[in-house]
Amino acid sequence: MDVEEIIRKKGTLKGLSPRTIKTYTFAVKKFLRIYRKTPYQVSKNDIESYLLKLLERGSSGNTTNVYLNAFKFLFEECLGRKLTLNISFSKTPKRLPEFLTKEELIHFFTCIKNKKHLLMITLLYSAGLRVSELVNLKVRDLQLNDNYGWGRLGKGRKDRLFIIARNLNEDLEIWINKNNLKPEGYIFSGYNKRKMSTQTIRKIVKEATKIAGLSKNVHPHTLRHSFATHLIQNGYSVTEVQPLLGHNRIETTLIYTHLAAPKLLNTKSPYDSLKEVN
Repeated sequence: MDVEEIIRKKGTLKGLSPRTIKTYTFAVKKFLRIYRKTPYQVSKNDIESYLLKLLERGSSGNTTNVYLNAFKFLFEECLGRKLTLNISFSKTPKRLPEFLTKEELIHFFTCIKNKKHLLMITLLYSAGLRVSELVNLKVRDLQLNDNYGWGRLGKGRKDRLFIIARNLNEDLEIWINKNNLKPEGYIFSGYNKRKMSTQTIRKIVKEATKIAGLSKNVHPHTLRHSFATHLIQNGYSVTEVQPLLGHNRIETTLIYTHLAAPKLLNTKSPYDSLKEVN
């Protein structure tokens, strides 16, 4: 049985990202190699025993849950085996994501001298895009007249609407016309007009961070965190920001209220103004 192919096909149909498919495949193959059983010979006790050993070896709750989800996907989703794995492990408490202040961001942009690179990274921040959305962006996805675009093949391989900054609109139009890009062409292509790799974007951000002398661990997603945090700081509500990030759950967006807290704390309680009333 080609477990790798089974997970790949089912994962693609379910809209899992290539990264998740790769992770699930690794976890399952490692498990089967240790127990030397076929997927149909594996029992619920085998899985629980393996997960317990992971914990005993010091694996985090997050890591153990990844293995559990991989097993559930193979046995329940792919093979239709109902093992009723109704267990979960305590996750490591999430740290608040880092973001760049507006001042840091302005300095960061000045450290990117290549015009193409600067346009890419500026768009990444200004629209709150994921890296996968940026590299998949095509000319036909932009509605420059209305200042919005469509992010394709993002998280969960879903399409979503994003805003285009008015101050960036003209730069994008000039870029498209200057390079004679066709509707089906990528906005930012790599070698031989092919899709640019996400690794290239990461290298650009890493280099700019080094030149800027920033001590923070800046990566492409940091710009997305900065986009959301700055929107909250600018007075937009969580419910307004949620669709701009493509979040399914409002709880995911709420984290940015914590990041923006110092700015929000400058807001005065209406109680403080009562004494001003005659």
